Amino acid sequence: MKDFLQITENDNIILALRDFKQNETIHLNGKNIQIKEDISRGHKIAVKDIYENEDIIKYGYPIGHALGLIAPGEHVHTHNTKTNLSGTQEYQYVFKESQNLFNNENRTFQGYRRGDGNVGIRNELWIVPTVGCVNGIAEKIIKRFEKHVGDISPFDNVLVLKHNYGCSQLGDDHENTKQILINAVKHPNAGGVLVLGLGCENNELPEFKKALGEVNEERVKFLISQNVTDEIEEGFKLVMEIYENAKNDKRETVPLSELKIGLKCGGSDGFSGITANPLLGKFSDYLIAQGGTTVLTEVPEMFGAETILMERAADERVFEKIVDLINDFKEYFLRHNQPVYENPSPGNKSGGITTLEDKSLGCTQKAGTSTIVDVLKYSETLKTKGLNLLSAPGNDLIASTALAAAGCQMVLFTTGRGTPFGTFVPTMKVSTNTQIYETKPHWIDFNAGTLLEDGVFPEQVLNDFVDYIVQVASGEFVNNEKNDFREISIFKSGVTL
Repeated sequence: MKDFLQITENDNIILALRDFKQNETIHLNGKNIQIKEDISRGHKIAVKDIYENEDIIKYGYPIGHALGLIAPGEHVHTHNTKTNLSGTQEYQYVFKESQNLFNNENRTFQGYRRGDGNVGIRNELWIVPTVGCVNGIAEKIIKRFEKHVGDISPFDNVLVLKHNYGCSQLGDDHENTKQILINAVKHPNAGGVLVLGLGCENNELPEFKKALGEVNEERVKFLISQNVTDEIEEGFKLVMEIYENAKNDKRETVPLSELKIGLKCGGSDGFSGITANPLLGKFSDYLIAQGGTTVLTEVPEMFGAETILMERAADERVFEKIVDLINDFKEYFLRHNQPVYENPSPGNKSGGITTLEDKSLGCTQKAGTSTIVDVLKYSETLKTKGLNLLSAPGNDLIASTALAAAGCQMVLFTTGRGTPFGTFVPTMKVSTNTQIYETKPHWIDFNAGTLLEDGVFPEQVLNDFVDYIVQVASGEFVNNEKNDFREISIFKSGVTL
């Protein structure tokens, strides 16, 4: 493996691919550069004089500016670098035609075709509480069901989509909770759903049913706990009805064009933008060439790289929606008197990410090079096949929940630091480096760190990745499913009563 990487020839920094010690010498473009201090893998090293207020260039783009003179061989990081970001901006529509170099291979996977035509990659039984007060009741109903049937087949899993909301909320918070839960009820990964209410919550069941619209009444049941004497027994009876109606469900061959995949990262490090995120970008382009759909979210982690996305808008209408997506989220920060650029976490910084631009230029690579066909507001569902953007924060649980609620059957989640969690759809962890893959094999599902190794061909890594995703879509469990780590989290921005 190489010792360092200069990502583009215009970069005035290199990325350390191993730990460097003070006074080591590296050779770049015929010049010798002496390392001025110990520098950890994943961090940046100056390769020329970078003067005060001069831009620091990585990926060929500015990631901030120097706070003072940075000499060749010096560590470039938070102590001597500051973001260039501030408030909202005005943008001009400049279309750049994107290229997708992949062909449609007419590949298929084994999925569940639902009555409404949508396709699931799992056949699960869910209890969706309308309010957090009944989470415990839902769990007891599940335990009663599992004890009674023993073998839960044909369901891959049974779970409660526990959350804390559904009451004491107003305005957008109330609507967001209701809509995210409605989207979950309609999700094709669910072979059946019991919607469980309490009876006195803001998110009252009759209004919820009205907003939900037409559903398959053999697969979706409703119960208000306060209206019955024994809510656990009544819930069990309804779950058994769903079970009887779903017990003959079988997978069938469906085209890859039916896949809708969420793109997410968390616990990023200095390798995220050169291994795992570009791999997801290649996969995104590949899936779109098959007629499928991918979704990029984490709006704050677009700041500083947003113009790259805007140039790929399918038309001026989509461009304006991207502008609103970016500036509305910046206004959200400003309304709360918070800086728009305070995003990289302590773990991100420890792993080598310095500024939000540094993080964003790596994060947005998950979207590949395809044209952006639509932009969704938080809690909206997918309407257009191809590459979509979705409004949600960078928070791992909230963003992953939003992707699943938008209709994604799976979330691809890149990480350099590691994380065990999963949302209510399969959440595949893709490591940016081999070290975390070897340390946490019970968390990480696929290792993109091999892309840094000598003799490894990126095309083969992508082929292996596509094959693995097809296997998962056809029923193979990922680690969050094996560990039974399932979470949902709903965005909240307003008053709690």
